Order: sequence, then C-alpha cells, then structure tokens
Amino acid sequence: MSRMPVAATVQTGAARAVPAPGPAPVLSLRDAIALIVGVVIGAGIFKAPSMVAGMAGSPAWMFGAWLLGGLISLIGALCYAELVTSYPDAGGDYHFLKRAYGKSVSFLFGWARFSVITTGSIALLAFVFGDYMQQALPLGAAGQSWGASLYAVASIAVLSWVNLRGIRSGSSAQVWLTSLEVIGLLLIGAAGLVLAYHGATPLPAPPVTLESTRTTPDPALFGLAMVFVLLTYGGWNEAAYISAEMKDERHSIAVALMLSILIITALYLLVTWAYWKGLGLQGMAKSEALAADLLQAAFGTVGKKIISVLVAIAALTSINATMIMGARSSYALGRDWPLLGTLAVWNPSRGTPVNAMWLQSAAALLLVFLGIGTGQGFKSMVEFTAPVFWFFFLLSGMALFVLRVREPRTSRPFRVPLFPLLPLVFCATCAYMLWSSLSYVYSQSLGGLNAAWVGVAVLGAGGLLLLLTTALSAKPVQNRCVPINPPRRNP
Repeated sequence: MSRMPVAATVQTGAARAVPAPGPAPVLSLRDAIALIVGVVIGAGIFKAPSMVAGMAGSPAWMFGAWLLGGLISLIGALCYAELVTSYPDAGGDYHFLKRAYGKSVSFLFGWARFSVITTGSIALLAFVFGDYMQQALPLGAAGQSWGASLYAVASIAVLSWVNLRGIRSGSSAQVWLTSLEVIGLLLIGAAGLVLAYHGATPLPAPPVTLESTRTTPDPALFGLAMVFVLLTYGGWNEAAYISAEMKDERHSIAVALMLSILIITALYLLVTWAYWKGLGLQGMAKSEALAADLLQAAFGTVGKKIISVLVAIAALTSINATMIMGARSSYALGRDWPLLGTLAVWNPSRGTPVNAMWLQSAAALLLVFLGIGTGQGFKSMVEFTAPVFWFFFLLSGMALFVLRVREPRTSRPFRVPLFPLLPLVFCATCAYMLWSSLSYVYSQSLGGLNAAWVGVAVLGAGGLLLLLTTALSAKPVQNRCVPINPPRRNP
C-alpha cells in the first residue's frame, strides 16, 4: 500500500486537483538532533536527580535508574524509527493514530495536543524562563513579579517571530540554543571534576538510620524514581513531526532519533555524576537546588547566577523546539478537516505552517496571561492532563502492531529489531506511566474537584468539537471546478 500524500490537494480553475504547498526536505541530521536534544533536555535535569537520589538508596541504583531510562527511551526510539520511516508525515503521532484507528481518535489527539499538551507546555516553559531570568537579570524592585511575567511573554513573542520567518530561521536558532544548553551541562560536569580534584567534602548527610543505610531500593520507590527519570527523558517522540522535512527522510530521522537518545543519556549520566561527586548521595537527596548548590561549591556565589542562566537557556531551547513540532500537528489536523482548513496553510517559501504557528502562539500567550492571573491553578491544570498524553502515547506504540497487520505491504526501510519483544516493552512502559499518572491525578484536587476530571474535560470538549466538525463537514459542497479547455460549441 502506498503512503498517503504529505500535502493536501486544492481545486484550481482546472478540473483536476493539484498538490497544495506542503513540507519539503530541508532539515539536516544536525538540525534534527538539535531539535530532539533541545526538546528533551529541559528544567527537569536540574531537579529530578534530587528526587531520584532520595528514592534509589545507593549510587549504583541511582545511576542504574538513569541508564534504564536511556535504554527504555532507546527502545521507544527504535519503535518510532519504524513508524516515521514507513509513514513520514508532518502530523507525526497524529498521522500514525489516524492510519491505525481512524480520524476520530486522531482528531481527539490533535485537539488535546493543541489545547493543553503543546500550548500548555510552551506557556509553562515560558514561566520557567521568566522565573530564572528574573533571578539572573532582575527587572523592577526586589519582590515584584512583573519582571518574570514580562520575560515569559517576551520569550513566546520573540521565538514566534523567529519561527514565523521560516523553518531555516527556527532550526538555526535551535542549533545555537541547543549548543549553549549542552555547554551548560558540560559546565556542570566540569564543576564535578573541580570538586573531585580539590577533594571537596560533600554536603553534610543526615543522621544515619536503618532506612538511610539500605543499599537496595524499595520496589515501589524505585518505580516512582523511574517515573521522574522517564519524564526527564520525555519528548524524543516529537521527532516524528519533522519526518517529512528531513533530507533522506527514510534513514536520517531514524539515525537522528538514536543518536539523540545516546547523547542525552551521556549528558544525564555526566550531570548526575557531577551532582553525586560534589554533593554526595544524601546531599543530592536533600538539596532543593542541585545545580545551584554544586556550582556555588565549585565557583562561589557567581555559581547561582550561572545556573539561573543555564535553566533559562534550557527552557528557551525547549520552547523553540516545541513551537516547531507543535505547529505541524495542527497543520495535519487542518489538512484532514475542511472546517479547520485554515490551519493547513503552508508557506512554501518559509517552509512553515504559518496559520497554525500564529494560532499556537496566540493560544500560548493566552495561557500565559491566564497563568499570571491564576498562578498554580494553571500549572496544575496542565500537569493533570499527563494521563491524556500517556494514553495517546500508548496508542501510538500499539499502532506499530496494528499497522504491521493492516498494511503489510508498506515499505519499511527500518524495522524494530527483536519484534515483537521491544515494542511490547515500550507499550508496557507507557501503560505503567499511564497508571502512575492516573494514580497521581486521583490523589490531587483542583478547585475542590478531583483532578482526574481535568483530563476528562479536555477529551470531552474535544468530543463535542469532533461532533460539530463532523456534522458541518458532512454538508455537501458544490464543486466549482472548471475544465482546463472547455469544449467549443458548434454554431
């Protein structure tokens, strides 16, 4: 079975349909790696190692957790490598879900992604950027919060302008931002080396108890540690959204996925080693600001300024990558549903879905202003939709099995090794993360209501929009096509 066309079709003054402008192969392997590494490495690596250290019980189990996280991510990347090389499309997961389960399921995913998953992530990352930039370069008097809000708004506005200029502009910015981010993580590794060389004493440990002397973690605690580890590795699947824009799309995207996971795993292990070497396991566990404590120990008070800039750069890098990927799923949604067709406008000279990018940026800014007014309530609302994300992620993993059965003749340049074992491991991991996120959500409340209703509300709103869109799209549209050379009538 042949692949579905990447571009939609439009009717011109001719009787035959012609391809509409769509994604073109303009991204290199370097661009793809910068996007994947940039979207994955966010603020989590500056916080999660503290929680993992407290739950692991020993350095060996702590490093084992980060290695296991990299291995699971690599398995997932192998599964996605088969999907993206078999079905390269700007829709990414949206496209896989549509082929495997139909347009209704993919519509709900596209809606959830636009309404909360992507735009909410951009808004939250903008707040992270604002908070840390306010520490590094404060605006206004001490204690005033408007400076952080201004930074948050400015980050979205500036990066939206960069990406509206085109994919080359956005990808170039991503390469530079990711390079700075990697340099920052290497600086943390250097701090660990400095402290190890000078024989620095780790932070004082708490009194020794039976619990603190254990070397084997409690299975439940280790499972919870893996939740934080996998969340820190999350985002590599976003590579699917640029699969149709890769040069040598059938091979480069698979290589980019695997190389990116290896780079990320190496950086995470280096940073964790530096934390452990400078602070000790117990010092890591009780630290509220790991990187700040480490850099302050290595470089003095200037270390806190450095870490503020590093976290701000990490947030900015993730915002830019999320903007690029997110607009493409909205483009695919508009391409499939005539009522949302304005989202499918692709500017061929810029290589970007301009309307989808505009709408995404406007929605993210709206959520930032909502967050300024509601504070933690907005943050919680976004966090409580994690089960929705893991549900669709699980469906994407299962789509590998469905499509192998449904479309056996499709060319598959890359096949997952050890099939079906590795895809089953990936799906089982997604199912575990879905269960863990549901358990967390059910234990929380928002505005006096159980937080589980947040995800239900998102999908419910999407369901209503699906019914409306389906009903309006079902109305017959008059065909106004005119033949290219209408026949002449004899006088």
